[in-house]
Amino acid sequence: MREDRQVDALRPVTIDINFNRYAEGSALISFGHTRVLCTASIEERQPPFLRGTDKGWVTAEYGMLPRATHTRGGREAARGKQTGRTVEIQRLIGRSLRAVVELDTLGPRSISLDCDVLQADGGTRTAAITGSWVALRIAINKLLADGTLEHDPVIGQVAAVSCGFVDGEALLDLQYSEDSEAEMDANFVMTPDGGVVEVQATAEDKPLHWNQFMQLKMLADKGISALAALQNKAVVSA
Repeated sequence: MREDRQVDALRPVTIDINFNRYAEGSALISFGHTRVLCTASIEERQPPFLRGTDKGWVTAEYGMLPRATHTRGGREAARGKQTGRTVEIQRLIGRSLRAVVELDTLGPRSISLDCDVLQADGGTRTAAITGSWVALRIAINKLLADGTLEHDPVIGQVAAVSCGFVDGEALLDLQYSEDSEAEMDANFVMTPDGGVVEVQATAEDKPLHWNQFMQLKMLADKGISALAALQNKAVVSA
């Protein structure tokens, strides 16, 4: 049994916008002790594979500061190679954001989402996705306001949250101490109207049945709804 919150409660979540004065959009998002800085940068150019088209692109990069965890980790740039985990997470972030953006409407430009983990206590990828949508939305609003875009390419909203079974109990938004002990943990990337973009789920001990998985889905629905409200509140205040 959790001591600090109910099983179906998120950690305290805050979204501070315009944290970076230079980026077209930025948000510092906190899920409890997990803090991720998300910045959106607009470039009037396309990746090579889209040249000759009017289609835009949305991509992401993800990284952790050396002392984001209990012990110092070396910078991946110093090693000259990203870990498989880093590559997998940044691809997930990119896919998640592209799912709610019409790339043809975006036009021949690119938006890069940089997600830097300042402090990690579980759920860094879900925080990065949730914060990146806010940064992206703010950046697109600026293109609409200055007339660069006539039509809004953002066709939806996306957020992400983790769920899992710990000591046989279904929990929403796992912190590290829970995630490390979970019998099953899952990351749900969803739209607030119930659309599923991606689900990553793993049974760490023994297989779980679908009825147990659906318990996690119900928790995720509640968490995504709450996160979407916080996202909208942050964007309105931009």
